[in-house]
Formats: sequence, C-alpha cells, structure tokens
Amino acid sequence: MKMNKTMKAAQIDKYSKRIEASVNEVAIPEIADHQVLIRVKAAAINPLEMLIMTGSVKLIQDYAFPLTLGNELAGVVEQVGKSVTAFEVGDDVYSRLPINQIGAFAAFVAVDASAVARMPRNLSYDEAATIALTGLTAYQGLHEELNVKSGKKVFIPGGSGSFGQMAVPLAKEAGLDVIVSGNTASRDRMRALGASEYVDYTKQDYVDVVSNVDYVIDTLGPNEFKKELGTLKRGGRLLSLRTGPNKRFAEDRQFPFWKRKLFALAGAGYDRTAKKYGVEYRFIFVRADGKQLTKITEIVEQQQIKPVLHPKRFSIDEINEALNLVATGRPEGKVIVTW
Repeated sequence: MKMNKTMKAAQIDKYSKRIEASVNEVAIPEIADHQVLIRVKAAAINPLEMLIMTGSVKLIQDYAFPLTLGNELAGVVEQVGKSVTAFEVGDDVYSRLPINQIGAFAAFVAVDASAVARMPRNLSYDEAATIALTGLTAYQGLHEELNVKSGKKVFIPGGSGSFGQMAVPLAKEAGLDVIVSGNTASRDRMRALGASEYVDYTKQDYVDVVSNVDYVIDTLGPNEFKKELGTLKRGGRLLSLRTGPNKRFAEDRQFPFWKRKLFALAGAGYDRTAKKYGVEYRFIFVRADGKQLTKITEIVEQQQIKPVLHPKRFSIDEINEALNLVATGRPEGKVIVTW
C-alpha cells in the first residue's frame, strides 16, 4: 500500500476525570483477513466517550492504553481482508465499532467486516457518522431488550434529541404507538418522524398526561426513574440507556461470576423498585452489528431521515474543544470530527 505509514489519532493513556485527549502520530493499522481498512471521513462524538475516558464503564469494558477514542464513523473502504466478500475498495460505509476495538478518532481504522454496513445513500459522511450508535441502540433496545409487539405503546422521555431521531421511526416501523417528551423546538420534527403524541416538558409534566404504556425507553437517568415507572402498566418494561446496569444485564452478557455479583448489587435498588411497580427493569449497552445496521440503512433511506448536526465541524487537532462541547456544552446536534 503506497501511503504514509503513520496517521493522527486522538488518544488517552489513562482513565481520568479530565476530559482531555492527546493527538498522536501512530502507525496505520494492518488488517486481518476478516477486516476492512476504512479511511475515516467523519466520526461522531457521543456522551459514551466521556464514560470511557473517565473509566465509568471499565467494569463493562476495560481498555488497554494508549487507547484511540471514538465509537462511530463513516468513511471509504481502503483495503479488504482476504476472507471479506461483502465489501470492495471504494465502498462508502459506516459503523458502530466493536466495543472492544474502538478507535474512530483516527485517519484509518481496521474493523471487522461484520460490524460494517453500506452508508445510507441519502446521507453525507458527516450525517452517516451520527446514525450507527443511536440507530443500533434503538434497534437492539426495541427488538432484543423490550421484545416489542406491534400495536403496543412506547414512551420515550427526553426523546427529542439524536436518540429519538432514530428511535421514533424504528418504533413506528415495529408497529408501535410512540409518545415522546422533549423541548418545544423538536415537536414538529418528532411528529413528522411518527410520534403520535408529544409532551412539551416546558408546558406540562409527562406524569400528568402519560399512563398505561407498555414500554418506556429512558434517556434521562436515575432522577426520573420512579416517575417513568409510574407511566407503565403492570407487566411493562423499562429500558434505560442511562440509569445503570443490573443482574440481568450481567447475565445476558455472560460476565464472570464476580462481575454478576457486583452488577446484581449495583442494580438491586432499581430492580426492587421496578418490582414494586410490577414491571421489569433492563439496561442496554449497544454492540456492533453490521446486519442490523443494514436494516437501519433501509429505514433511513425510506423515511429520508436527516440527523441534526452541530453547525461547527472540528478537525482532529480540535478534538478537545469538540469533546468538551459534548461533555459540558449544549451542542445543537451531533458533534462531528472530520478529515
């Protein structure tokens, strides 16, 4: 391969409370037979980055250092491994990288072909980079964790952001009646995506208007937990992206016994409270899946979904400004690092 053998990558060398990465020159990765080398065009920054940097998820996934950050990207296939048949050099692709092999904040990434899908044709690289993580979270949440049935009701409190953008159309596609709470500005967009009811939190509290739903997908975290449980009918399920893992989460992932004990303890309060309400509590940590991403591509194309992006694009050298905007600021959409 005739190219410069090194590239820039945003890395950390330890877990730290400081949201700060360093931009280093590292070797361009070699690919294994089942991998593709992607030339990264755009990578999206998620709150997950902060959880990884601070060591908050090290019980779920511990990393070796130095660690190149970044969980989702869009780009072009530069090279394909010997046993890869689904992709060719020049294909426009996107991916939520496998959790144990992240590294989207780099010029090139070697990734298992099974974690990659062709990019939606209606999106730019910048837009496509924002779809994989939220799309897969919504897809796995609906179909694997909640095991949704057509004709039932789902409520997404705080669903007016980038997660709701994917979750609402995917829930609609699954035959669900979708209720969302969020800010005034997002009402029309969420209704257009398929929400049958929208609760503007500046005007009313969702507990006063939402009740008897079958499923809740929580994006707000532990402070809203009891309120959210109160909107469910008995036998319902609450799935959280934020509140914290529990015993079932550890069992589903076949963690070792000591980890199961730890997660069972950590999530015991949530499980007990859910039980009092006669509902089940689940927690999700999304994984890479190219086949599911291909289904998401179809829905994005059919419904012409266009994610909302923060107006400024950041270069790899501005990575800390971009990370801090997501950590502390109020981005006006997904924050993108471009090459």
